[in-house]
Amino acid sequence: MMDTVRTFLAHAVVLENDAAERYDELADAMETHNNPEVCELFRRMAGYSRLHLQEATEHAEKHAGGLPDLKPWEFQWPGEESPESGELDQSHYLMTVHHALKLALAAETGARDFYGQVARSTRNDEVRALAEEFTAEEAEHAELIEEWLKRYPAPEEGWDEDPDPPAPAD
Repeated sequence: MMDTVRTFLAHAVVLENDAAERYDELADAMETHNNPEVCELFRRMAGYSRLHLQEATEHAEKHAGGLPDLKPWEFQWPGEESPESGELDQSHYLMTVHHALKLALAAETGARDFYGQVARSTRNDEVRALAEEFTAEEAEHAELIEEWLKRYPAPEEGWDEDPDPPAPAD
């Protein structure tokens, strides 16, 4: 349970930083594999995460006396990683915009659900208000991605077949 603004914002900062880094990693991979459309999508999502990161950091500095120095094991994530970091094992070098959007949707809904759980479980009214605000922002991103998914349907079967797949580097 998160009952201090400082602890909540520390989680928000790490969550948004992890998301931005993961989106950058995916964008770099897509750039390497000459998939510019998906690369641009991930760069845009990284930018959104950095905006949230900046908002949370500024709020902590102005209203909460800065951020606490939490150890990695002190974070209260629902899984092993922050919920918006995205699932790299679900990526593929030939993925389409549809697949990229599905990855982004999973990350955004994970963040939305995390913030929503904090809002429902905290005893601190200020934390609740912030968590509800962050939940709404993540929900807007998820809705936007769902709209994008309507424009980019799932590819036909065999989308990932490559007659000359890349060889792993030793």
